Amino acid sequence: MGCAVSGLGAKADFGERSAEHGDAAAAADAVYPREEQVQMIKESWKVIRDDIAKVGIIMFVRLFETHPECKDVFFLFRDVKDLERLRSSRDLRAHGLRVMSFIEKSVARLEQQDRLEALARELGKSHYHYNAPPKYYSYVGAEFICAVQPILKDRWTAELEEAWKTMFRYLTSLMSQGYHEQRRRQRHLALSSKERPDKRNTAL
Repeated sequence: MGCAVSGLGAKADFGERSAEHGDAAAAADAVYPREEQVQMIKESWKVIRDDIAKVGIIMFVRLFETHPECKDVFFLFRDVKDLERLRSSRDLRAHGLRVMSFIEKSVARLEQQDRLEALARELGKSHYHYNAPPKYYSYVGAEFICAVQPILKDRWTAELEEAWKTMFRYLTSLMSQGYHEQRRRQRHLALSSKERPDKRNTAL
């Protein structure tokens, strides 16, 4: 695929853990980017943001090429066989832009850790309702990095790559925590509803 972090190695490279390990494993991966990494990310984003629509499309086409099982999460793209058709898909462009908007907000909040954590956790909670489990989150970060390397050209360095990886590890860890929090909440609500007496069988 022409990118060192794409393919099956991306899962291990981004510190993805089994969902069975829960929040403890996710927290272990949540290393906040250092100050110099934050500045590198912000500077590189100034270049990347001019091509966010293109990056979003490339990112998802690559994602479906390297991990075709990911299409199962996306109802609109589940039955698309010709990935080249996706490059001109308005739906894929719109979804890619939503993901890029999240990345843009994350970059903007890198110096506001509390707000960044809240943003990522909420996104993880919403992904529970989309039936998108944490095992997929790291793939997106890996394909983003592959998509932006040609845009940054000689500005891309090993240090910049590690800075972006650190940010994505942090974000995916928090998203995973949010996902598991929401799953526990939904299970608790389901159990609580089962324990309530059925009003139809109760004397008036």
